[in-house]
Order: sequence, then C-alpha cells, then structure tokens
Amino acid sequence: MARTDFVGDFLTVIRNAARARHEKISIPASKMTLRIAEILKEEGFVESVKGYTEGHKAFVRIHMKYLGKKSAIQGIKRVSTPGRRWYAACGEIPKVQGGLGISIVSTSRGLTTDRKAREEKIGGEVICKVW
Repeated sequence: MARTDFVGDFLTVIRNAARARHEKISIPASKMTLRIAEILKEEGFVESVKGYTEGHKAFVRIHMKYLGKKSAIQGIKRVSTPGRRWYAACGEIPKVQGGLGISIVSTSRGLTTDRKAREEKIGGEVICKVW
C-alpha cells in the first residue's frame, strides 16, 4: 500500500515555485496544508492564500511574494517526515536562521509558529522550517 506525504509534496511545490519565480500556484488542499499556507501569509512569506473547490476536490491558491527578483521564501525544509517524526518540548524548539525564519509546529492547540509555541509554553511535532 503506497502512502503519500501530502505536506512534503506541498512544501516541494512551494519551493519549486519560489525558485522558478511563479506568480501563483494551486495545490490540492487538506486542513493541514491550508493552515500551513495561512501561517506563511501571516508571517509575510506569501502575498495571499485562498481555499476553493472544483467539483468535489479542494485546492489552495497561493500568490507568491517577491522582493525585487528574490523570493520571500529563501528556503523551506520538511523536518518531521512520515518515517521519522520529530517532537520537541517548548524549550527545545529550534530557532531558524537565528530567529529570521520560522518553524511550524503542530501542537495540541493546532498548527502554530515556533515563537507562539514558546510564548504559550507548549511543544509538539516540528513540521517544517521556513526562511
């Protein structure tokens, strides 16, 4: 039985779009991928995020953000994979690029950034790093 890493695929599409300087992308949606996209918008890595449906399938439309010729997303990396989950307590959540980037953490209160998780003193699964 084949399993697919939807979050990994989602991050790869974003990484490739940033490198190819695409203006907008559409990706199949799930609750988790939509929330990750919303966090990227809140943190200023993408211009806008919109969820929509075509028939019975849900999609996320993301408008990429560029600063001159450079993408706002310089790097995006999956940390916790289906084969190797990576959990961290609130004090162990890594800072990305000395605090210039973010980690997205799945906590008991939902997906959040590393800064908010530290403020609320909760740990969880480190999903990805963005800088």
